[in-house]
Parts: sequence; structure tokens; C-alpha cells
Amino acid sequence: MAQRLTGQLRIATGVGGATVLGWDMTAALAVARALGVDPLIAAECLPEIEAVMVRKLNEQRASGDRSSPGPER
Repeated sequence: MAQRLTGQLRIATGVGGATVLGWDMTAALAVARALGVDPLIAAECLPEIEAVMVRKLNEQRASGDRSSPGPER
């Protein structure tokens, strides 16, 4: 399910470039519901997965790794 949320990223841009803030959780929970995932399970698991995703994408951006998926600069 997490891979289906790549288009639902919340991104902030500034002088230093783009920074990933997280997923649009309203959209994420709607995707979970559409896929038949229990809303309680989604609400418990998605924030944990989101935190790892945000950390890794921002680390990739900071290191200049353009080979990995992430926000455009």
C-alpha cells in the first residue's frame, strides 16, 4: 500500500530545495479503505511507515542521490 502513496507526498520547498514532510493522511486512509485495509490498522501503521519514508527520502535528497525515487529538485 505504501508504494501506492507516492503521489500523495506533502513537500515544502525553500532556498535549500524540497523537503518531504509526509503523506496526505486523508488520502492515505482513503487508499487504505479502498483496498479493504482495516482503518484501525492503517491508522496505527501508516505513521510509523511514513516516518521511515520521510527520513530516507530527505537523507537521499541531502546526499544528492538522484538515482533513487523522491521529490524533484
